[in-house]
Amino acid sequence: MQKGLKLADILTTIVISVVFGIVYKLWGPFYYFVKPFGLHIDQFIYGMWFIAATVAFLIIRKPGVALLAEIAASSGEFIMGSEWGLEVLLYGVIQGLFAEVAFAAFRYKRFDLFVVSLAAIGSTIGSLIMDFYKGYIEALAPWNLALFLIARFVGAILISGVFASSLVKALEATGVTQLVRSAAKEDFDQLNR
Repeated sequence: MQKGLKLADILTTIVISVVFGIVYKLWGPFYYFVKPFGLHIDQFIYGMWFIAATVAFLIIRKPGVALLAEIAASSGEFIMGSEWGLEVLLYGVIQGLFAEVAFAAFRYKRFDLFVVSLAAIGSTIGSLIMDFYKGYIEALAPWNLALFLIARFVGAILISGVFASSLVKALEATGVTQLVRSAAKEDFDQLNR
């Protein structure tokens, strides 16, 4: 794996992120739609806002991609008129940075579901730091806070971990990722660990 990002890597990451920026923008109304159903279903689907980092990293597999992907995706969401305004950019930076830490912990050499799930957990922690800073989470009763946290962590692992990994496996199977990097058997096997 070559370490430095080339212009093609950056442009590919941005294209992936633009797609997820659109998904993020569309996800906002869905998030508010499920919120009244209670049981923190909205937190269970919150992990969609971390998926650009994990998908982009699984495709490009280089340092800095997760952070760049989240910044670009949140920028796209902001440009399309995010209901959260400029705040969405700060969330993107923090969530991307925490995902990047998980990949860096394994020296950018592991691409399996465990590491991708750790990146999803990292992004979740970053989002929770931001939410605590905003000051609304600590107002929840302890049992409600526990439910809130469990829903967000589980949802992040399922969406930005399991679903992201499955999505990239499907892309690998079509051969589309060969446009970005070679899809050697070892690369594909890494996703199956």
